[in-house]
Amino acid sequence: MPGVDPRISRTVEVRDHAGELRRWHLLDSGPLLAERGITPQGTLLAVHGNPTYSFLFRSLVREDIPWRLIAVDQLEMGWSERTGTNRRLQDRITDLSLLTDALSVRGPVVTVGHDWGGIVSVGWALDNRHDLAGMILTNTGIHQELGEKLPKALQLATAPAFLPASTSLTDGFLRTTLALSRPPLPREVQDAYLAPYRSRARRKGIEHFVADIPAEATHPSRPTLERLAAGIGDLQVPTLLAWGPRDVTFSDRYLRDLISRVPHADVHRFEKTSHLVWEDADVAGLVSDWLRERLDPSAAQKEPAERIASPRPVSSFAEQVPERHVGAPIARLASDPAHAHRPAVVEMSGPDGERREISWSLLNRRVDDIAAGLLGHGVRPGDRVSILITPGADLTGVLYACLRIGAVAVIADAGLGIPGLTRAVVGSHPDWLIGIKTALVGARAMGWPGRRLSVEQLPTVDRAALGVESSIAQLATSGSLMRDLGAPLDAPWPDADADAAILFTSGSTGPAKGAVYTHRQMSAMFTAVGDTLQLDPERGLVAGFAPFALLGPALGAPTVVPDMDITRPGELTAPALAEAIDALGEPAVFTAPAALRNILDTSAQLDEYGRAAIASAASFFSAGAPIPAHLLRELRTLMPHARALTPYGMTECLAVAAIDLEGIEAAGEGSGVCVGRPVPRVEIAIAEMDGEGRTTGELSDVPGRSGEILVRAPHVRDRYLMLWGTTHHSMRFEGWHATGDVGHLDAEGRLWVEGRADHVLATADGLFTPVQIEEAAETVPTVRRAGAAAVGPRGTQQVVVVLETEEGYRPGRPGKPRAASTSLQEAVRRSVRERSGAEVVAVFTTSALPTDIRHNSKIDRAALSRWAGQTLRGERADAL
Repeated sequence: MPGVDPRISRTVEVRDHAGELRRWHLLDSGPLLAERGITPQGTLLAVHGNPTYSFLFRSLVREDIPWRLIAVDQLEMGWSERTGTNRRLQDRITDLSLLTDALSVRGPVVTVGHDWGGIVSVGWALDNRHDLAGMILTNTGIHQELGEKLPKALQLATAPAFLPASTSLTDGFLRTTLALSRPPLPREVQDAYLAPYRSRARRKGIEHFVADIPAEATHPSRPTLERLAAGIGDLQVPTLLAWGPRDVTFSDRYLRDLISRVPHADVHRFEKTSHLVWEDADVAGLVSDWLRERLDPSAAQKEPAERIASPRPVSSFAEQVPERHVGAPIARLASDPAHAHRPAVVEMSGPDGERREISWSLLNRRVDDIAAGLLGHGVRPGDRVSILITPGADLTGVLYACLRIGAVAVIADAGLGIPGLTRAVVGSHPDWLIGIKTALVGARAMGWPGRRLSVEQLPTVDRAALGVESSIAQLATSGSLMRDLGAPLDAPWPDADADAAILFTSGSTGPAKGAVYTHRQMSAMFTAVGDTLQLDPERGLVAGFAPFALLGPALGAPTVVPDMDITRPGELTAPALAEAIDALGEPAVFTAPAALRNILDTSAQLDEYGRAAIASAASFFSAGAPIPAHLLRELRTLMPHARALTPYGMTECLAVAAIDLEGIEAAGEGSGVCVGRPVPRVEIAIAEMDGEGRTTGELSDVPGRSGEILVRAPHVRDRYLMLWGTTHHSMRFEGWHATGDVGHLDAEGRLWVEGRADHVLATADGLFTPVQIEEAAETVPTVRRAGAAAVGPRGTQQVVVVLETEEGYRPGRPGKPRAASTSLQEAVRRSVRERSGAEVVAVFTTSALPTDIRHNSKIDRAALSRWAGQTLRGERADAL
């Protein structure tokens, strides 16, 4: 068993449920704790499923978990005795209780279960609740509805003709389970899992375990399963659900069932992991944090409700904004004769290809009609509604109807790409899915969950094929009819602290995360953005970045999305932008940073009318990545009267700081990008870093001292959806949101952003932020853009720079990097050394640096580091 200290492997003999003396094998970390002089805070009782054994839980033996681990090999499994008995579910539960009694295991006990071991552990918890302190469940199922089909993998495995052949005659079932892991398990780990099951006799327990799946009402273990499913909800103890969503057996459908039975559970989904989540992800690290947070020694003195309560949100520590209902400005403007018939939403390319304007009055009626129709169709407050509609009147109407009735809007834009969008939709566990036909086709093909509603009325054949129940068009009509007949929209405004929306991040630093906002936080976010961008009914918004199209109506600002591909914000052209500006007069303009260069590059396509239209913009905003001052200056040639503002923020806190071109010029050159002073009601702090670039607990306000940027504001998101570990990490400084960005404050209180904290280069010569390296490299003539990469262990990392050159740049997918010319390498090394003090070991060029999907502008430094490490080790490098 690689990675297992032989001193914790032991066998004991205990009588089983039939009174027979049986030999158990288990991992017991008690001796190691005793050697270190540690009194255990409690016991982790870990129960494996099929076809693994205690080896699965070896990672729980670590210095930051001061709990005694007892990980058992169930009888007939692993290295425990083969007795020839066909053990049922209740037998296994009773056997486990007899074992813990013999071992004198007493509370506090936290059960840890995986696969069918999760069910056994729940049975032990119910039968020994006097000792139970908490539960941890990973990729398991606690209930199977009668008549509900088993997962296809289990349907095949349980087929009478196939069962012995796959489970005991051969080791096919075991090898198939091991093959699910990505990346593949190391050979020595695979061998360790195979070792106890080398013969048919030793694999008989695998066969019996599969045969004991109680799918039918007449199955002997069915009553036990029903007892456990009904009883788990009574266990009001801290509970952690850690999940691998790519599991072909215990998919998210089982996770949804568990959440419904244990609604107080902390949940963490490890995206891209599979059934053996303990092998695919650092579950033990998550458990360590969770035990420290939920079950520290002081937890014993807390009331049960306190032990399972959610932590206080960051937003509650900040100065609050006056409370108002999200979407209320729509109704206010609709009732104002001066604005009722003025445009609220402008579609540059409507369904018929023509420009379409929707007034405040029409939008308000549309929202109320859809809200009434949704309620009539069965959508309820708290239901999650995944909205897959392109920006425009339909999206606006559906979103604000959901917010009006208290349904939780799930917003994941198409800019995430199909894989990212799939992960976001599936991972949000929606109750409903409302989409355009293209989205519904994709949902059907990829098995996205949720009852389905189309936007437009579809033909009968299409509705049947796509599983569509109704359409927004139909629901709006029925809602309008109900209201015309004297039945007003009978729905109270949602509670301020109820969930309002789940907004997904860009996915530029890993799989996109769902940031959950309450109505209070969302209202504060709209206020912050409106104050920063100075939006009002007289100054509309041209939203060249799809998510911002949703903000205008909540701020009472008419909104238009340019005629563009919303999945490619960097391809917005100057003529399309001019046409959109002309639709609103003198609006504020918001684009993704990547659009700036393309707007300038296509400005020659403007005619005289287009130049006049684009010059009328009152203000210009761009955020999502640093904006070089020279680009803002160039933009002044097109928008001479516009105030060029670059707000800094993130999906988790949309407006943090802001600065205009004059402010950038006044700040001058420095380390990083100056993003200005905090916007109203926002506080900023800096958490210092140690020599390896890891954030410490020390907060600093010393000018010029770099560290992780912390934010406090009334519009910081409530939490991340089903990412307990990520939420906990971002809130490890009480009252602050750790942004994951690194930067510093200057003597004037301005914030300078220097890159991502994870990308800080921890070299033998000290810490260097990526922006320091990149800005120095970009001063070299012919260099268009630079990306900094780190190779080697933290503390001794080497610096590698990958460049786009003016001559070699080609838009599109990144090309394979090649070694830069000798003269260019020397020039970059010299510039970086002189400006930052860092030594560069290698310089490469590529046709285009890898960037995130949504913004088309954030450099994927992780991909650069991965490629550089493989290349410098002489390995075949992955594509960028």
